[in-house]
Amino acid sequence: MVKSSVLGYPRIGADREWKKALESFWSGKLDETELHSQLKEIRLSHLRNQKEKGIDFIPVNDFSYYDHVLDTATMFGIIPKRFLYNGGPVPLSVYYGIARGTKDSTASEMTKWFNTNYHYIVPELEGASPVLTENKPLIAYREAKESLGIDGKPVVLGPLTFLKLSKGYSQSETDAWLDRLLPLYVQVLQELAAEGVVWVQMDEPILVTKLSKDDVQRLKSTYETLTASVPQINILLQTYFESVEHYSDIVALPVKGIGLDFVHGLSRNLSSIREHGFPKDKVLGAGIIDGRGIWKAQLRDKISLIEELAELVSQDRIIVQSSCSLLHVPVTVEHEKKLAPELKAALAFADEKLDEIVLLSRGVFHNTNNISIQLEENDRIYQTLDQSGVRRRSDVQHAVAAISNERLERSRPFAERHIDQQKKWQLPIFPTTTIGSFPQSAEVRKARQLWRKGDWNNERYADYIREQIDIWIKLQEEIGLDVLVHGEFERTDMVEFFGEKLAGFAFTQNGWVQSYGSRCVKPPIIYGDVAFEGEMTVEETKYAQSRTDRPVKGMLTGPITIMNWSFVRDDIPREQIAYQLAYALRQEVEALEQAGIGMIQVDEPAVREGLPLKEEEQEDYLAWAVKAFRMTTCTVQDSTQIHTHMCYCEFHDMIDSIEAMDADVISIETSRSHGELIHSFELQTYKLGIGLGVYDIHSPRVPQVEEMTSMIDRALRVLDPKLFWINPDCGLKTRGYEETVVSLRNMVEATRIAREKYIV
Repeated sequence: MVKSSVLGYPRIGADREWKKALESFWSGKLDETELHSQLKEIRLSHLRNQKEKGIDFIPVNDFSYYDHVLDTATMFGIIPKRFLYNGGPVPLSVYYGIARGTKDSTASEMTKWFNTNYHYIVPELEGASPVLTENKPLIAYREAKESLGIDGKPVVLGPLTFLKLSKGYSQSETDAWLDRLLPLYVQVLQELAAEGVVWVQMDEPILVTKLSKDDVQRLKSTYETLTASVPQINILLQTYFESVEHYSDIVALPVKGIGLDFVHGLSRNLSSIREHGFPKDKVLGAGIIDGRGIWKAQLRDKISLIEELAELVSQDRIIVQSSCSLLHVPVTVEHEKKLAPELKAALAFADEKLDEIVLLSRGVFHNTNNISIQLEENDRIYQTLDQSGVRRRSDVQHAVAAISNERLERSRPFAERHIDQQKKWQLPIFPTTTIGSFPQSAEVRKARQLWRKGDWNNERYADYIREQIDIWIKLQEEIGLDVLVHGEFERTDMVEFFGEKLAGFAFTQNGWVQSYGSRCVKPPIIYGDVAFEGEMTVEETKYAQSRTDRPVKGMLTGPITIMNWSFVRDDIPREQIAYQLAYALRQEVEALEQAGIGMIQVDEPAVREGLPLKEEEQEDYLAWAVKAFRMTTCTVQDSTQIHTHMCYCEFHDMIDSIEAMDADVISIETSRSHGELIHSFELQTYKLGIGLGVYDIHSPRVPQVEEMTSMIDRALRVLDPKLFWINPDCGLKTRGYEETVVSLRNMVEATRIAREKYIV
């Protein structure tokens, strides 16, 4: 019989129990013993659920106290020296210090996990002396077996991927670092083997990216060493997010199984098997159920795929599994009570995907679970959704087709617009601003909840929002910021807020997923044609501008970010969804301008996130992403200043595309990466306005003036002082009042020092 498996399960719990436990510990409401106890209870409930669903190979060690890459680094004692680690199992104070920073030490860099909205903590290898501090996979395996009788499948981040995702070493040191790490991996596997572990899932998603010949040789020697050292362990070499590069080399590795993605890498992975075959001495982990999307599997297509794989590989060597960890989807559809019936019927979150995996693994060749009835119901669900009026709006489709053929350019180039804007605004050198949001206190969240429940009417809620705007407009003036924002107190989330005001969106009650650390997001579902239905931000922005003589930026989320941070329909190309969003947002940009708002920020923090992992597909994606941004912004007057914002990604290879967006000012995260982005501008000239974030808002620590001054000085060695802005890395929604005010005062002081140095 075909076996079933999962690559990982969501950590957060159906009611975000995980998030609540972490934040209670950080705030001092839980002690360490209580935290361990609560997280163990959550962890075991997840394992118990998978066992009851009937999953054959249940993952262990996929759970984390923050991030699985950080777990791997701390397991190997790779701790930045600034945290004063003294050896042995890593204390939680050090573990969370690396992730979040401390009073005295900056947090490690955080960046996107491949092309997802999950963020991992980047290991810092410089100066580290790796040693196995504790065998985390073994601890997880023992817990599952002793508590639940589960013979789990330990999940381990593979050595090549771990190394490639780390920093603090040169390319010439790659082999030396592998030589340091390999004995530790061998030790982990040997201890697992001694415990009786049969299968280990070794995650190597780096294999779907472009690899050099040297990397392929490193991969070969690495797995030859691991297999020779621990022959009794069956290694399932697991890839995901795309098709593998160097297929023939990878399937020839001396491992017992290869896991391939047959969702996002379907065409190429299947073609590779058809053309080159699949080794008779290996099992195929067939990633057939989408671990990143929320739509039910189209069962007839999946069954056809399994049947073809059975012919190519053989039925008894196939494991039906998720395409990647289910970390990227919500926990269950069960608690969604308000979705339209035709939409809810078409959804599958993590628990429903477990059911699909079991159904396909047991039913395809044995006609169990009355699969013919399941097929008919599946067909009916998709036919109903496809025929829904929300997906057949000819007005939207015709308008977007027409606008796509327009010349999407501002009327004059940046150099000429910039002169007009300088005359209009009369800003000082190094203008200061923030990215958009200010702290959303418990009182703000409570007010929103009272309004949503109907306890407050619209007028009372609007008055409360104006009170918050008044407070923060006055504060920004007192602090000394040059360009202000209204604070976004009316917004739950930078994507959900806009989705609620646009046609074509739906919203879950409990569809949370982890973004970074305890930060969870609830992505909207774009399931129909997107359309503008009325002004979304004008009222609050116009009010804020009326309370000050300084410019107030209008704040919008851009089309690519709304798309990439939503769960989107899969019946039309993503490019078309982006254009529908752009057309709707253009109408809001025009409404803001007509209301007298002369600075408008269209945030695109997720542009890089959507970049295809395959280099040959990236140019096309960037072209239509840039087109969507320009479609949103190109109709404004020359004197209207368009801002945008991006964060937590590598931008060195897409600076040309960023410049092509033609925003008058872009702000980009720099501090969390310790200013490394600045190196990109040492190699490439950037001719538009730019603000490199001078302090990390994702850490609770207050940055010192000297830190920000150093960042400013380095940036000004390669950027035009006349075009340079000073701002935090990102929005301040998640920060507290006191730390925000002090941090911004320090930022303004650092700006004053810079002005004295550079003013001409």
